[in-house]
Amino acid sequence: MASASQKTTPCAHHGASAPPPPKLLSAVESVIRPVDSIPDTAKKPANKGISVSPRSETKHPLDPLSAAEISVAVATVRAAGANPEVRDSMRFIEVASVEPEKHVVALADAYFFPPFQPSLLPRTKAGPVIPMKLPPRRARLVVYNKTSNETSVWIVELSSVHAVTRGGHHRGRVVSSQVIPDVQPPMDAEEYAECEAIVKDFPPFIEAMKRRGIDDMDLVMVDPWCVGYHSEADAPSRRLAKPLIYCRTDSDCPMENGYARPVEGIYVLVDMQNMVVIEFEDRKFVPLPPPDPLRNYTPGESRGGVDRSDVKPLEIIQPEGPSFRVRGYFVEWQKWNFRIGFTPREGLVIHSVAYVDGSRGRRPVAHRLSFVEMVVPYGDPNEPHYRKNAFDAGEDGLGKNAHSLKKGCDCLGFIKYFDAHFTNFTGGVETIENCVCLHEEDHGILWKHQDWRTGLAEVRRSRRLTVSFFCTVANYEYGFYWHFYQDGKIEAEVKLTGILSLGALQPGETRKYGTTIAPGLYAPVHQHFFIARMDMSVDCKPGEAYNQVVEVNVKVDEPGENNIHNNAFYAEEKLLRSEAEATRDCDPFSARHWIVSNLYLTRSGINILTTVNMFCQVRNTRTVNRTGQLTGYKLVPGSNCLPLARPEAKFLRRAAFLKHNLWVTRYAPDEKFPGGEFPNQNPRAGEGLATWVKQNRSLEESDVVLWYVYVFGITHVPRLEDWPVMPVEHIGFTLMPHGFFNCSPAVDVPPNPACELDTKDSEMEKAFRWEINNFSENKSVMKSDRFSSGGCEWYKTRIIKIFSFLIRNLIINFFFFFLLGIFVFIPREKL
Repeated sequence: MASASQKTTPCAHHGASAPPPPKLLSAVESVIRPVDSIPDTAKKPANKGISVSPRSETKHPLDPLSAAEISVAVATVRAAGANPEVRDSMRFIEVASVEPEKHVVALADAYFFPPFQPSLLPRTKAGPVIPMKLPPRRARLVVYNKTSNETSVWIVELSSVHAVTRGGHHRGRVVSSQVIPDVQPPMDAEEYAECEAIVKDFPPFIEAMKRRGIDDMDLVMVDPWCVGYHSEADAPSRRLAKPLIYCRTDSDCPMENGYARPVEGIYVLVDMQNMVVIEFEDRKFVPLPPPDPLRNYTPGESRGGVDRSDVKPLEIIQPEGPSFRVRGYFVEWQKWNFRIGFTPREGLVIHSVAYVDGSRGRRPVAHRLSFVEMVVPYGDPNEPHYRKNAFDAGEDGLGKNAHSLKKGCDCLGFIKYFDAHFTNFTGGVETIENCVCLHEEDHGILWKHQDWRTGLAEVRRSRRLTVSFFCTVANYEYGFYWHFYQDGKIEAEVKLTGILSLGALQPGETRKYGTTIAPGLYAPVHQHFFIARMDMSVDCKPGEAYNQVVEVNVKVDEPGENNIHNNAFYAEEKLLRSEAEATRDCDPFSARHWIVSNLYLTRSGINILTTVNMFCQVRNTRTVNRTGQLTGYKLVPGSNCLPLARPEAKFLRRAAFLKHNLWVTRYAPDEKFPGGEFPNQNPRAGEGLATWVKQNRSLEESDVVLWYVYVFGITHVPRLEDWPVMPVEHIGFTLMPHGFFNCSPAVDVPPNPACELDTKDSEMEKAFRWEINNFSENKSVMKSDRFSSGGCEWYKTRIIKIFSFLIRNLIINFFFFFLLGIFVFIPREKL
């Protein structure tokens, strides 16, 4: 049993932690020098200001690539091409920063960038040692050769200019390049547009559309879908797409819902390398569905309807500005701080999450949080729906499909936006302005209690900091949100909206694999699986790896002497010592959940769940709270579902990671995506997580990574109310402190000033009502004595008291609002 000698001052966070291991010193020996002691600001709350001056470095190692850096990376790779033909055939799928090793990030945070934690620097007898400079920033490029159909990965050093081209462009230095055999990289939007044009110009396709009564090709929409992998015909030796076809009813109307008329019975296979149709067949004549009068979703008359008129404005006002501070990509909000990142594949990434906890200083929670994949399999076995099993991150890219957010529409309040920079298919740089939104939100009641004896009531409003972005992948929209709360919680949320992927029905036909939406239209059933990767670092200083996972099963106690009332149940813990042991499934009958924990297990403080929930908890093996228990964070799931396809389903070859609820791996820098780096047309069954865990690495006191899948999914049986555009569906999970603090971290949240003002008004109102009630109760006295001098005097006295009460409170309120107006409307420099 872990224990520690410590004070038991209420709400103080004392604990013991081992010093950084020698490995950290050896890792930075080449770039460090001893210096005199420097002030340590780590123990000061971040919102009180930072006293350490910024160093000469301008970009943190975790910052996303700038537009200029992307240009340098592309120019460097182009210049490295063997000949002009190779250079001209290069297509740039992805350019992203290379995230450095964790000790480099620690050095950057300790000395060069906020949060400035000199105490975390390695120390020698001469004092702390700091790096003379940080390693150069690097970019990683995924390049597709359109001529040779080869995919290569390049690493380019960016921080110093190694050459200048004749055109004046800067070049970096190629660190490495490697051709990856038998893979296909993600598709690009430029390829999709070119594919649509090729199909619409294909004569047999034009004839097939004429057969369905469509002569105007401007009405036709062609959505290329990756083919997945169903047989050797889908092997990555060819770059393939099988488009879905739709038809608008009016080509001149940009507000027309193009997904309202699916075209079925036409089979098209496109060679995306050479941009030619290689297979075509008009297999079955399915009449176009009639135009649905309810198909459009634009405002008012443009959709043939009338907007409601009783919606009054709702404004979010922060007259003193927000509570957060932003320096570059570093965010501080109350006691939270973290860094914002963005990649073409994952979209939003949250780095270096920590909580500033009084005398304990900055306490890490997670090194990196992101959504690394999403899989959307459809449940209709008919053509073309059986092959709909999109890997939206690995085949398209969540970040590349992000779009600009608009104030008042996507976000409300005081907003800080972050732009995102990407390369396009030909190597140019594109910028998505206002891609990531950072703002505060009111979130209802944080906590409340009223003492029924004394009447004392305390209530606090909950506020959360939200970081988000939205992306569009064909017909669907996905909003990805990370919420940070005042009580130490972190919530991950996905908002699903957009337009259903429809199918066409023959006259009089129905299908059990979906919902009939309108005459000739139906929406197939499908599922959404979102995979979150959480590189945890609960209470781990740089260089430490003291986290591990514990499984908890809740058991009903046997009847007998210790359970005479038959009400007893308890939580039983099991340490998951290896990756094989940590490949786990949900057991609703025992409320199974998991904990990242110490080798020395404790029984206290286990949460009992309902039979449909589970959570895992991450605990530090060297840090304890005031009761001697290990500090930790638990994972609380949201909606629960399993893949409903049979185990032999073809898409599960590429999505073997969906076969278990939780995977835990020992951190490895190259293990980033659950289905492997290139899931597009991947013929290798079980690549990714299912293969990595076969190494069966130890998870005891290690750097653990949680892969949360399965239970973070939604089974979508469409409703008529989902048409023509789906109301947002909310799904997500929560990381909650579990023994991480010594008491509730939310007790120091101050009361809402508006609540206190309302309380004062309420007290005055109560006093006034008491006077009125007392006046009413004495009506009988006044009636009986209304002609007597005593009755008249009582009446006069009560009237005087009431008017005195009203005048007194009127004067008080007048002066209060007069002073408030002075401070609000008169510039402070004139006060």
